[in-house]
Amino acid sequence: MEIEATKQQFPFYNELQAIFSARMQRMLWAEAEGGSKKKGMHASSEDEEELGNEESEGDHKGNIGKKKKKKGKMVVGGGGNDSGGGGSNNLKEILEEFMRQQMQMEAQWMEAFEARENERRMKEMEWRQTMEALENERMMMEQRWREREEQRRVREEARAEKRDALITALLDKLTREDK
Repeated sequence: MEIEATKQQFPFYNELQAIFSARMQRMLWAEAEGGSKKKGMHASSEDEEELGNEESEGDHKGNIGKKKKKKGKMVVGGGGNDSGGGGSNNLKEILEEFMRQQMQMEAQWMEAFEARENERRMKEMEWRQTMEALENERMMMEQRWREREEQRRVREEARAEKRDALITALLDKLTREDK
């Protein structure tokens, strides 16, 4: 039951189990080839026969499924106290290291995300300030244009009044001379 709960909690359980099984097999093979018979292999005799069969096949890539089964037998079967406890401790340490790395990667991702978000905010604020400055400049130019237009209109009206006054004076003079 505990293995099933672990599988549900950890989505990469099967992949890691295959990696750890392969590592355990290599350690067992190295131990067997090294001749350390005093420690002995902690697998049952049935597991030893399977090891011999797999070595004779030579293709280790196709044996991942068998390795998973054997790893399950060795952990559940528990040939010795050292292998069962050591394997689960090793697995636990590796899982903890993996989780630490995942947390570190997530923290780095969050830092990068926050940095990009801050940069985006700064650029947006800079853009807003630029737009406000442009809007203010446009309003000032428009105000200056209105003032110049008003001055031009006032000058034009003054000229028109002078012209009208001059024409009126000429007409008055002409009418007086005719009389």
